[in-house]
Amino acid sequence: MRALLQAIVLLLILIWLQTCMITAEDLEWKSATATYTNQTNGSIIIEGACGYGDLHKASYGKYSAGLSTILFNRGSACGACFEVRCVDHILWCLQGSPSVILTATDFCPPNYGLSADYGGWCNFPKQHFEMSEAAFAEIAEKKADNVPVQYRRVKCARRGGLRFTLSGSFHFYQVLVTNVGLDGEVIALKVKGSKTGWIPMARNWGQNWQCNVNLIGQPLSFEVTTSNRRTLTSYNVAPASWQFGQTYEGKQF
Repeated sequence: MRALLQAIVLLLILIWLQTCMITAEDLEWKSATATYTNQTNGSIIIEGACGYGDLHKASYGKYSAGLSTILFNRGSACGACFEVRCVDHILWCLQGSPSVILTATDFCPPNYGLSADYGGWCNFPKQHFEMSEAAFAEIAEKKADNVPVQYRRVKCARRGGLRFTLSGSFHFYQVLVTNVGLDGEVIALKVKGSKTGWIPMARNWGQNWQCNVNLIGQPLSFEVTTSNRRTLTSYNVAPASWQFGQTYEGKQF
């Protein structure tokens, strides 16, 4: 029994050390580049690769960003928050190197027909942020085409609870998860009806998750796991009378 307890304690220490290492690595400033795209409403996009739709309704607004391939990581980075600041350019960077907090909402596709230094800024393995004009103007002169930046992962500050937007049909059920706090990056989602156990959902695209099951007429609960291995369970988020196209709010990390 004593040997078992020692083994459990050692395992917990190793997990804690690994978490600390990951956290320390995320807090380090890393080098990248940034550009901006023109949008009349202040957002980078309305519909993007993460599936958030209207970014103002999703609460990300002008502080949304498209990420290059290596940062986007096939959509798993959707919802993650990054602190970004302009550096090492006396002509374009604003004095004092102010920073902005961005939420990953879209994919910046590569353009291998152009040089990585001129137009092909999102070519693999470049680390690049495509920002809104309004957010870009807070760290650099808008006359700049492409500026050197530093970035680091930060916790996401959100108001209200996690939001679950339901869509699908009788036998295809999809959930879009938004407004996620902490690291903002959902890596696993489960749903439970009043007549079912916990059902793991698969990533469809971005932060849209799906399962092939009929849950109509059942109150729904959700279990969300983020990339830092924190799990949050919200019971009976959607009532039995829930409808496709509606958004329901659960707990927050």
